[in-house]
Amino acid sequence: MFSIFQAIVLGAIQGLTEFLPVSSSAHLILVPWLLRWQDPGLAFDVALHLGTLLALLVFYWREWLDMGLSLAVGNRLPRRLLFLLIVASVPGAVIGVLLEKQAETIFRSPLLIAATMATLGVFLWVADWYGSKKRTIDHLTFLDALFIGLSQALAIIPGVSRSGATITTARILGIDRADAANFSFLMATPIIAGAGMLEAHKLFHTGLAAQLGWGFAASTVFGFLAIVGLLRFLRTHSYRPFAIYRIVLAVIVIAVAVARL
Repeated sequence: MFSIFQAIVLGAIQGLTEFLPVSSSAHLILVPWLLRWQDPGLAFDVALHLGTLLALLVFYWREWLDMGLSLAVGNRLPRRLLFLLIVASVPGAVIGVLLEKQAETIFRSPLLIAATMATLGVFLWVADWYGSKKRTIDHLTFLDALFIGLSQALAIIPGVSRSGATITTARILGIDRADAANFSFLMATPIIAGAGMLEAHKLFHTGLAAQLGWGFAASTVFGFLAIVGLLRFLRTHSYRPFAIYRIVLAVIVIAVAVARL
């Protein structure tokens, strides 16, 4: 039986890991697997992602308002940012639709998740170590946005991490740590919103109404805290702790998988 307590725990995990570069989808699969909880399925994942969408909208409401108004009043910088986000969102949307069935089946293997967790952890570590700190969001080109969008498309595989892939790519392109996170979070908004609209019908056939509500609330609250916390953390720290965490978790998952053979 999937309980309200479990829903709150998974909601909190979703909220924290959606924005930290450690893969929320991997954690939503691995935590029930490690604790032998019932897998609540993709419909519950949708509810949790809608919670993190609300956290994004609450935190970045002024930026989205400025971008919307820029279409009417001609404010150049917000309008340019909006077009960059559109360019960055297209690859993830297309590949997400094409590989939806694989996301529900073969991409949920714990060993595959461990491999992608460790691999991207190494890439994140290297990219952050060598990445420049001189470029900001205002320096992004449309080609930069396309490259970051292509990396976001890899997040269809649990363990890659949407924020991890996009932040890593932004760091490779020389974007400042905090601005890499800000652009990653902004571009997550249309992707999560689009996926939520496509999958929303699944919420009405789960029989988990109370669990969905509590999970949604927990993911919203902890998602907002994760955004605020990460941006403050990056003022004085690097992404190295997240890279190490990814690698350590991958080792634990492989050890548990081998022990259960």
